[in-house]
Amino acid sequence: MPTRLVLRRDRRRRLEQGHPWIYRSEVERVEGPLAPGDLVDIVNHQGAFLARGYANPQSQIFARVLTYRPSKPIDADFFIRRFHQAQEYRRRFHPQALAYGRAVYGEADFVPGLVVDRFGEVLVAQVLTAGMERLFAQVLEALVAVYKPAGILARNDVPVRALEGLPLVVETAYGEVPDVVDVIDNGLTFSVDLREGQKTGYFWDQSENRAAIRPLMTGWRARRELFGEDPVHVDGAHVLDCFCHTGAFAVHALHYGAARVTAVDISADAVELARQNARRNGVLDGAEFAVANAFDYLREQDARGARYDVVILDPPAFAKSRQSIESAARGYKEINLRAMRILREGGFLVTASCSYHMSPDRFRETVLDAAIDAHKVLRVVRDARAASDHPQIAGAAEQHYLKFLVYEVRSRR
Repeated sequence: MPTRLVLRRDRRRRLEQGHPWIYRSEVERVEGPLAPGDLVDIVNHQGAFLARGYANPQSQIFARVLTYRPSKPIDADFFIRRFHQAQEYRRRFHPQALAYGRAVYGEADFVPGLVVDRFGEVLVAQVLTAGMERLFAQVLEALVAVYKPAGILARNDVPVRALEGLPLVVETAYGEVPDVVDVIDNGLTFSVDLREGQKTGYFWDQSENRAAIRPLMTGWRARRELFGEDPVHVDGAHVLDCFCHTGAFAVHALHYGAARVTAVDISADAVELARQNARRNGVLDGAEFAVANAFDYLREQDARGARYDVVILDPPAFAKSRQSIESAARGYKEINLRAMRILREGGFLVTASCSYHMSPDRFRETVLDAAIDAHKVLRVVRDARAASDHPQIAGAAEQHYLKFLVYEVRSRR
């Protein structure tokens, strides 16, 4: 008989709403032996079966749900079915991801603790939990069977693994994997460093949002006159892209018709890769690059009275824990305030937060606080989340980590 987790009578019915996690505080008792990563049956206080998953008594997330069917074996065939289902979803809603994008998104694809990104013929996998680590042989067999890759890289170097008692390693799990590959995002080509790049090498979660900036990039000759700004002879936008990383937003902006984009990042290596990506997509002539702290750069632009038509803010996560939310909010307010101050009347603010601990409501409130201090009125153009290859389970708000907002910025004066 498998080990059972018996849940408390007074718990919230989050599991019944589809939430894939069982927290330690929800567990009344454990019946049977339990080591990190063991498969368990999850039952209510009356002993009725609710789900099967894996558990880790060393983690605050005590268990994660794999299936709601008691007779379902967790083997290679189980994962083959899950991966085929993940493919069908993407074929329907985000076809790019069949070749380039997020192939498997953990809990939202009903394989908790596993992330798989596709880079053409190569897969990059991240195993985030002890339970999925125990199952990885079956996972690997299924990945090869379904996706038929030339190689699979295990990017198991994310800090969350340490919380599960797992080592941080990067290794080739199958076949051959080059250090750098080319990927296609919205028809544009980018070089990706699979072993050293952030996350799995490329931020696929912003793919649809990058495409969404197209309408902001042209029509500025007439728009400036409508809003009483100095007329110009060019139709394309003047754009400032802060925290540009390897230039994905900047290259998209230029491709969509921006007249000039200034791309800023504190990493010289990232800026150099952004420059290479602009060159290979034929938009280098309209690009300027600066290696600088984006906070300082925004303050300097404000102090000298610089003006832009569009400002893009896509920073790394400021809130690394619940305790850092307040300091993160101050950081988000600062950069959004400066961005609003350097936008021309009727300009557009493109602003994002990937801080897991910063809720969507709190992020919106922070941007609105900045608008108050900048004497601006914001009109919502887009209020979005991660791309469609990053689905979200209803009732699991923790998965809504990416917030993406586009505002038209008008003056109150």
